Amino acid sequence: MKRRRPTGRRLLNLLVSGFAAGAAGLGILVLVWILAGVVQRGVGALSPAFFTHLPAPPGIPEAGLGNAIVGTLVLTLAATALAVPLGLLAGVYLAEFGQDSRLADNSRFSANVLMGMPSIIIGVFAYALVVLPLGHFSGYAGIVALAIIMLPVVARTAEDMIRLVPNTLREAGLALGAPRWKVTLSILFRAAKAGLVTGILLAIARVSGETAPLLFTALNSPYWMHSLGEPCPNLTVTIFNYAMSPYTDWQQMAWGGSLLITFGVLALTLLTRFSLREKAR
Repeated sequence: MKRRRPTGRRLLNLLVSGFAAGAAGLGILVLVWILAGVVQRGVGALSPAFFTHLPAPPGIPEAGLGNAIVGTLVLTLAATALAVPLGLLAGVYLAEFGQDSRLADNSRFSANVLMGMPSIIIGVFAYALVVLPLGHFSGYAGIVALAIIMLPVVARTAEDMIRLVPNTLREAGLALGAPRWKVTLSILFRAAKAGLVTGILLAIARVSGETAPLLFTALNSPYWMHSLGEPCPNLTVTIFNYAMSPYTDWQQMAWGGSLLITFGVLALTLLTRFSLREKAR
């Protein structure tokens, strides 16, 4: 049998490796380009008034997005408080109790579909579920929409992390006479803590920049938030409105809000990677 020379395979390997490295470099270049553009255009809008003052009409100095920043934090924290317990319970059921049952299989399929569903569809669903019965936009509707987006991410991550815990830990806890719920809370959750925290941070990063669901639910407001039962100010819708306006100062404020959200998501992503690295160690 005639032996093939390795030169062709080496050239092909070098070519494919070069294309792969070029694609990775292109992705990094685009990310750096976006970050540089956002920083260049948005850093000028950041000031103490940006974080403490209310929005103002065009041309008025000392305007800010303080109400939108507070509203975004409240909506995100409330959605997290609603979605995380439900997602963890769903993950425990899928990993420990349901496992390969028909209900568990259907739940996994539904969670996977929800994770890939466009957020605007979830916003329309929350609009029909909450806004139409109440007759007005509200923060509660925005919380429901964001929680629906977060729920499948937390559930699937919790299931995967709990399944990675060795069975010997479960058996040791049960052998000592501990009930199964206590083994789950005291042993499995503690062993999978880094992965569970990572899933929660990923879910928060997923919803922190969403605009479409809030357009149909929480809408927006130029005032400080006094109740979740009324339209709530938030950064993403404010950025959308300001960026579409013809006023230069509003566009500058939109870039400042974009910078704030971008670095918030970046910080959550870096924190997630740090958690994964610590888990690997």
